[in-house]
Amino acid sequence: MSAVPVRRPPVLHRVSPTRKIVAAFGVAAAAALVIFAVLTRRFLTWDNVKAIFSSASLVGIMALGLTFITLAGSLVSLAVAPIAVVCAMAFLSTLGLGLFPALVIAMALGAAINAVQGALIGAWNVNAVILTIGAGFLIDGFAQNVHGGKIVLPAGGGYARLNSTPLGIPVAVYVMVALAIVFQLVLKRTVLGRQILLIGSSRQAARAAGLPIGRVMVAAFALAGASIGLGGAFLGAFNTGASTYLEGTLTFDAIAAVLVGGTAITGGRGSILRTLGGALAIATISDILLLRGLATGAQILFKGVLVVAVVIFTQVRLGGRDA
Repeated sequence: MSAVPVRRPPVLHRVSPTRKIVAAFGVAAAAALVIFAVLTRRFLTWDNVKAIFSSASLVGIMALGLTFITLAGSLVSLAVAPIAVVCAMAFLSTLGLGLFPALVIAMALGAAINAVQGALIGAWNVNAVILTIGAGFLIDGFAQNVHGGKIVLPAGGGYARLNSTPLGIPVAVYVMVALAIVFQLVLKRTVLGRQILLIGSSRQAARAAGLPIGRVMVAAFALAGASIGLGGAFLGAFNTGASTYLEGTLTFDAIAAVLVGGTAITGGRGSILRTLGGALAIATISDILLLRGLATGAQILFKGVLVVAVVIFTQVRLGGRDA
């Protein structure tokens, strides 16, 4: 006589009140943003849409690579702006060799600077925040000593191609979208991408599994550095010169794009395409505030509030675990 199978009651997953409140707040905030955008004069125009994409492109290019660092569990890099400016100087100084060689030099320089930091973090588990702060000061000091605080001007005219607008859209926008697709494929379809996610989820488990943490960290930082170098080339081309005064809020804006895109600050969860969305979201919000006549200080304040809110929302959505 066969045993009668016993049906087990379905397991009910309870959603905590805090997570419900945060989710409701997120929906309300998104709805408010949409309403605010629709009611903003000149927002729903094609010219304004192009302006948003153009505004997002420079920071977006840098933020796409920075996502690899965050996903690997190294939080963020606070040396984005200094690296971008140094790469902009290198790009403009080597334009006499041609546009393509100058771009390669800028990207290679960014990759090399960042790879050194990745090697220190991967091999000796150095604190990424402290290390990148120190690296930023070193890079700034080097740039000012080499160029004496002067503006580096283009050594050739090829940079103008980076400022062109095929079909009315800046080249930087095409580069940002193409880079997002390539980096997303690297993250999801390659061994390196999967290793970055595993290390970001749990470095202890990755070490126990025998993953080459040092090499993966170097690769993640090098990819980020290459994209920062490319962004630096566009920065120098757009401003027709480069100096440390161009740094501005570049570092904060790149970090904000990564976090607003929903990448967990402690690593392991997120995607390149989300960062692209984060860059566009920040550019959209900045555009709305600008159209409504708010000052730069108010825009920076709003970005700060937005980043804090998104980080809290992401942590609560993941149930308070290590994200």
